[in-house]
Amino acid sequence: MFESVMAKVKSSYFCQSCGFQSPKWLGRCPSCNEWNTFVEELIEKEEKGSWKSTSTKISSKPKSITEITYTEEHRILAADQELNRVLGGGIVPGSLVLVGGEPGIGKSTLMLQLALQLPSHKVLYVSGEESEQQIRMRAERLTDTSKNCFILTETGTQNIFKQIELLQPQLLIIDSIQTLHSSFIESAAGSISQVRECTAELLKYAKETGTPVFLIGHITKEGMLAGPKVLEHMVDTVLQFEGDRHLTYRILRTTKNRFGSTSELGIYEMSGYGLREVTNPSEILLSQREEKLSGIAIGTMLEGNRPLLIEIQSLVSPATYGTPQRSATGFDNKRMNMLLAVLEKRGGLRLGAQDVFLNIAGGLKVEDPALDLAVCMSIVSSLEEQIIPEDCCFCGEIGLGGELRAVNRIEQRITEAEKLGFKHLFVSKFNSKGLDKNKYQIQLHAASKLEEVIDTLSSIITKE
Repeated sequence: MFESVMAKVKSSYFCQSCGFQSPKWLGRCPSCNEWNTFVEELIEKEEKGSWKSTSTKISSKPKSITEITYTEEHRILAADQELNRVLGGGIVPGSLVLVGGEPGIGKSTLMLQLALQLPSHKVLYVSGEESEQQIRMRAERLTDTSKNCFILTETGTQNIFKQIELLQPQLLIIDSIQTLHSSFIESAAGSISQVRECTAELLKYAKETGTPVFLIGHITKEGMLAGPKVLEHMVDTVLQFEGDRHLTYRILRTTKNRFGSTSELGIYEMSGYGLREVTNPSEILLSQREEKLSGIAIGTMLEGNRPLLIEIQSLVSPATYGTPQRSATGFDNKRMNMLLAVLEKRGGLRLGAQDVFLNIAGGLKVEDPALDLAVCMSIVSSLEEQIIPEDCCFCGEIGLGGELRAVNRIEQRITEAEKLGFKHLFVSKFNSKGLDKNKYQIQLHAASKLEEVIDTLSSIITKE
């Protein structure tokens, strides 16, 4: 009898970087090419099921796509409008959502706020990292309370599913997936086989009962979600909670969404009372200054589907060392060097002996090429000691010939600039074609080259 039990248990080797499985130890992973990442784990190949559905199992048969009936699911709308936007319009019943982020970034606070802000739904918050008292202390700091929010401190999936059958929750939150362990797998909690097995059990529960499940996941030092890469393929939605812990703003970004767009994002402000939704981030990203300074330009960008206006700060000063310094914070350093070369070659500016420092206000990291024009004008402003008027903003991509290239979704950018009270917007001549300028209160200045923008801006400054 002892031999028959032992025959069911089998060991295998897993890559701790990507989750690749091998029957023997390998020095280098053939999947991700990392060295010395294979660890032996005990697994079980026996058929099992932690979550047992009450319905009778019926074998599936192929159907014509025209025979399949489809009814649109009514999503659960959370009080958090930013979360609703990122999820594609609300929480889909039966969906499995993975929320990842650095330690201390606010993942547990975000999920606890979600649980407390749904008083009409029975929510079960399962924590394997904190005690009941710690969760209650965090809930006291938040402004919302709900009698339908239930807390369970448990790490065994079998015990969790027993409590789920008794409580019958309408929403399940797991904090975190790395702390759970299944008795069907012999390896330790947090190992690749445990994370994969626990996620598979929760996936089966979500799909069979139609209950949405949120999983909080840790990330590695490289910034990737911890556990096997297959974990991201198993879930329906992957949300990334980002931000600098030294700053108050957080960004909730979608990297995968089977029920909506992956280009949406939500912006929050961390305070002593939890996470506050930022409905108009442009007003926060534009700093309030008592005195006007040179080297500051406002650019329009798109973060996902949301238009933002951000402040570009530049400082140009004579180099005190042999080689001039070029430093950019929040902006690609190579692209800044390219723009400096264009300004020197096409704009006739002498920047070869100047130190150039560039900063994106608010701690954001931007990649939108539409900010090229704002970056160039910020550098010109600092070099010439000319203050750009506060009611001017810029939108355009710069080519190597100094030409102003068109950008996408120009109407959204114009509307956002107009809403924030700007009177002048510099755009590409190719973007202005087909635009009805009469429906905008803001004055659009179309240009085809960088020199035209500099000349037009100089005339505006002279008039003021």
